[in-house]
Order: sequence, then C-alpha cells, then structure tokens
Amino acid sequence: MTQPTDIRRERGLRPLALDLFSCAGGAGKGLEDAGFDVDGCDTADRPNYPFPYYRGDALEYLAHLIDAGEIRRYSYAHASPPCQDKCTLTVGTNRSQGWGGTHVDLVAPTRALLEQAGLPYSIEQPNGRAEIRKDLSLCGEMFGLGVIRHRNFELGGWRIEQPAHVPHRGRVRGWRHGAYFDGPYVAAYGNGGGKPSIPELQAAMGITWTDVREELTEAIPPAYTEFIGRAFLAQAVLGVAA
Repeated sequence: MTQPTDIRRERGLRPLALDLFSCAGGAGKGLEDAGFDVDGCDTADRPNYPFPYYRGDALEYLAHLIDAGEIRRYSYAHASPPCQDKCTLTVGTNRSQGWGGTHVDLVAPTRALLEQAGLPYSIEQPNGRAEIRKDLSLCGEMFGLGVIRHRNFELGGWRIEQPAHVPHRGRVRGWRHGAYFDGPYVAAYGNGGGKPSIPELQAAMGITWTDVREELTEAIPPAYTEFIGRAFLAQAVLGVAA
C-alpha cells in the first residue's frame, strides 16, 4: 500500500495528524492552522484536498498503518465517517421514503481502530447520531461564522472543556414550507430553496480552496478543528494529553 502523495511543501518539525474520511479538507485545514502537518485519506478522488492524501478506504488504510507500525509517525487522528445512516436528514419522513436506511454505520469500527492505534483522536458527527459520545459540541456562531452547522465530537485519550454555546443571531436564510426567511446564516447543504452561491458558501464556512458545492456542503468549518487542535497541543505541551 502506497503512502500519501505529497503535493505540498516539504514538512518541518511539526506534529503529524491523520485526517480520515477527509473529503475536501475542512478538518485537515483546521488542524494545520492549529499547528499540525496533515495526511488525509478518502475513498473518492479529491484533487482539491490541500495536503498529502491516500486515496482508498479509510478503515483499511488505518488498519494498514497499525499493522505496519507506521501509525507511530502520527501524534493525533481525526475522523469524520459518513453520517447518513441516522443523521437528522435521514430520519422521520425522509427515512419513511427509503432514504438513509441502506447506509453502513462506520462510527463503531472507526472508534475500534482508533482505540487500537493508541492515538488521541476526535470523531465528528452531526446532531442526531447516538453512536458517539458527545464530549464536545461546536457551532459556527462560536467562531463568528456565517453558518450554524452544529457538530458533535467524541474525544479519545484526552478531554476538553465545553465552551458556552453562543445564542444564534437569527434564522438560516432560505425557503421553508413555501415562505422565504432572511437571516445572518446560509444553508450549507443541498441545492435550491434559496441556498447560497459558491462564493457565499466559501466565505461562510471559511473554505477557499475548493469551489465544488458537494465538498463545501459536506465539510466542517476549519475553525472547529483548529479549536480542537490548539487545545490538544496546549495539553500536550503541559504533559496533560495522552
């Protein structure tokens, strides 16, 4: 199995993070901003991903790294396994129409392999997933972003204090049940219904290196993992983090 293709500058002496199910690199960019070098892995071709990445199954790749002892190169791992199985977009009416019922739950096997790897880690999921321990919940308003985009994180091998949730300033802009609502946030999902343009979505998410809507709507804002990464590195310096 080949290593990630290095399409970026030569690395320095920064700690190395593994970005699993990396998509276009929202989580990876946040980790880089926090102080890591980053390797990604995604099963899809991601030419916009801004870091070295291995194209293939993330769990198979993680198992390979563990078996080969190469996992020791990494100081931290982040994973964003596909969430369609029980997220809020595939329950209720949507599930009754047959959406979401055939997706494979990847959270449990991801956790098991990360525990086997022995690395401190974070697993990210949207609201509506019961499979992860909600050690941390983040919202775009905490970082002054133009999206709400609540996300929960399970932390393995370390802990972080939950920041206060900042009250939302208004509604998400767009059409709801035949009525149009204005507001300070854009809807970072889907198409139509008053959804934002690509430049609006890039600005709201803090993601500038891809203009592919599908990648933007699946990403998490880099501010989230920058917050997490900085907290972890601060603990590591103090000898607190595992």
